[in-house]
Amino acid sequence: MAGTSQRPDDLEIARQVIAEEAAGLAALARGLDGGFTAALDAIRAAPGRVIVSGMGKSGHIARKIAATLASTGTPASFVHPAEASHGDLGMISRGDVVLVLSNSGETPELADLVAHTRRFGIPLIGVAARPKSTLMTQADIAIVLPDQPEACGIGVVPTTSTTMTLALGDALAIALMRGRGFTAEDFRAFHPGGKLGARLAQVRDLMHGAAELPLVALDAPMTDALLAITGAGFGVVGVTDAQGGLAGIVTDGDLRRHMEGLLDHAAGEVMTPAPRTIRPDALAAEALAQMNARKITCLFVVDEEDAARRPLGILHIHDCLRAGVA
Repeated sequence: MAGTSQRPDDLEIARQVIAEEAAGLAALARGLDGGFTAALDAIRAAPGRVIVSGMGKSGHIARKIAATLASTGTPASFVHPAEASHGDLGMISRGDVVLVLSNSGETPELADLVAHTRRFGIPLIGVAARPKSTLMTQADIAIVLPDQPEACGIGVVPTTSTTMTLALGDALAIALMRGRGFTAEDFRAFHPGGKLGARLAQVRDLMHGAAELPLVALDAPMTDALLAITGAGFGVVGVTDAQGGLAGIVTDGDLRRHMEGLLDHAAGEVMTPAPRTIRPDALAAEALAQMNARKITCLFVVDEEDAARRPLGILHIHDCLRAGVA
């Protein structure tokens, strides 16, 4: 902002913080061992959910990890350790696996939750920087965070430690996701709303179906074609052959090119043959990109495995824009 003074070392401090946290991430990647793979195996074997818990800043990270796991196909929930001691332990049952985060491994609020897992034989994965801490010695599986300094300069503000823990959670979630062959379509099932859902929408989700298709036969008079164009409101009509396949389309441009004696022609004489089409399982974003690149407003939807190329629907550029596809 104009007029705002900046201390000469502000940018240097910022770069140092980022560099120290990056060093922590590099150390974390180098130090991953059998504890990480054992945690994956335990989660994959659990018929229930992953219960993620932590106190304070670790709790904020735990919430995010639980959300990332859930959105990538691994059922997960966050349980606050203090609330767990006042009834929420009932949310954790046999069949679940518990992932507990604590940089020190000695957070007192975790005691009841840890004891609950020991009492009922629920697998416990501990994540902490102190391998001999209470959490890590009680855990069935221990993932030790590297002994890296916090980036605050005074060694007490959770910075590097929380960044490493967050990245560890991402690594667990993505390893689980890839292991089960999780796809973009699966991801969309958990994200139907907002911009992300729009980006992953398929053509079949937005297209107008067979009942709304403007179609005429090859030998149809252009009077019929004009009525179909104006009646449907897409500015185009599809021209079908004897098998019902899409032989061509008639657009505004075709009408202008054949203006002289237009009504004396059949649709097959005016049409643009072999028009560009789109698959029903293609992303709507792909269809929008094609329409923008070719400066057209509609695409007929055709199953590429159908040798006859019978049209299944039609997608207008406005359908994409209304859905938030960009």
